Amino acid sequence: MSDVPKASGVAAAAATTVTAVTAVLDDLRDESVELDRMVAELGDEGWASDTPAPGWTIAHQVAHLAWTDQAALLAATDPDAFAAHAAVALKSPDTFVDDGAREGAALPPAELLARWRAGRDELQRVLREAPAGARFPWYGPPMSAASVATARLMETWAHAQDVADALGVRRAPTDRLRHVARIGVRARDYAYAVRGHTPPAEEFRVELLAPSGDLWTYGPADAPQRVTGPALDFCLLATRRAHRDDLALRAEGPDADQWLDIAQAFAGPPGAGREAAGESKAAAGEPKEATA
Repeated sequence: MSDVPKASGVAAAAATTVTAVTAVLDDLRDESVELDRMVAELGDEGWASDTPAPGWTIAHQVAHLAWTDQAALLAATDPDAFAAHAAVALKSPDTFVDDGAREGAALPPAELLARWRAGRDELQRVLREAPAGARFPWYGPPMSAASVATARLMETWAHAQDVADALGVRRAPTDRLRHVARIGVRARDYAYAVRGHTPPAEEFRVELLAPSGDLWTYGPADAPQRVTGPALDFCLLATRRAHRDDLALRAEGPDADQWLDIAQAFAGPPGAGREAAGESKAAAGEPKEATA
């Protein structure tokens, strides 16, 4: 009899894990569809449009997503082959991402779009069928299926922002941003470490207003240092898709204030980030709404 509660607890935990994976994969699928709608009807000239990332066109943005989906798929299905791939890639840590994007961007747009669609669909299938507790190799520490899906969502949302900016459209934010926000909060110490700084010893309180009107909270309620503001603004900041000066985020405390200058939700070098738009944003006119 003593084993029954334990077994039931394990089953319940497994069911919770499956539900969490399904939820983030559903959100990843929807995030990908939103980007797909922005690019599906573009002509060759549209695919060649420059985005805010220096040297990257819309084709480069989609090619990067397709390339990373393929890497994640390889990690989930053939760890040995992924290890060989990672060993080659990490010999050129400063160029292998650009190299992958450049190779894909050279394809005809229809072929690139088909490749991205097929790869993301297959990754969805593999992650949905992954055993509970499975972990997959990556360029850093191994990741669970939920973590892989969350990372893919964060990247898909961020690169879709680059595409939206290139096309001059405004995307309506959704509560799918909770995944991006969570990564941004959890990556606080990494943002310090990647710059050679020691992270603060104490946690911050983070309170973000979701697009739905809910309040997303992280960290101790009584933490003396905190960050507050719209979840969309925090996600733009953490993916370095907007300058802090253009966002409605507030910091209380010197460490929290410093964090808003360096926050990033992604691994690797921080890059230059976006320049402050300032008055130039108003001068450029209001962006048009994205259509779904």
